[in-house]
Amino acid sequence: MKQQRVTLITLGVADLAAARSFYARLGWTEHSESQETVAFFQMHGAALALFGMDDLAADQGRAGAGLGAGAVTLAQNFNTTEEVDAAFAAAIAAGGTALKAPEKVFWGGYSGYWADPDGHVWEVAHNPFWPLAEDGSLTLPCPTLP
Repeated sequence: MKQQRVTLITLGVADLAAARSFYARLGWTEHSESQETVAFFQMHGAALALFGMDDLAADQGRAGAGLGAGAVTLAQNFNTTEEVDAAFAAAIAAGGTALKAPEKVFWGGYSGYWADPDGHVWEVAHNPFWPLAEDGSLTLPCPTLP
């Protein structure tokens, strides 16, 4: 079994109904496995879950813990800067908060950041050094050996 993988990303949210509505406006389709207390979204090779913060803390065995947001960045890479701009605009139109408009960045790519209504930070980026597969998946390039 491969250990170096992530199959499910769970975001703690303050208001599950509002979070469901935001991701629906963003164009994401909720999966039929969703329940009253958790929403699931199938992604390419993994899934995203939205779970109420109090319920998530209790599920983690830390009932009453004050869970935070923003210390992790989720990222979506795109094939072009135009796709980055479109994804950023769609997130803002859906109710996301602009943190940094997409721009050319020091490492030679193009990226911007937005936050969902619970403060979870998303990066949208074009990295010309990391080509995406036709299906949009990313495999880090192999280093050139001497």
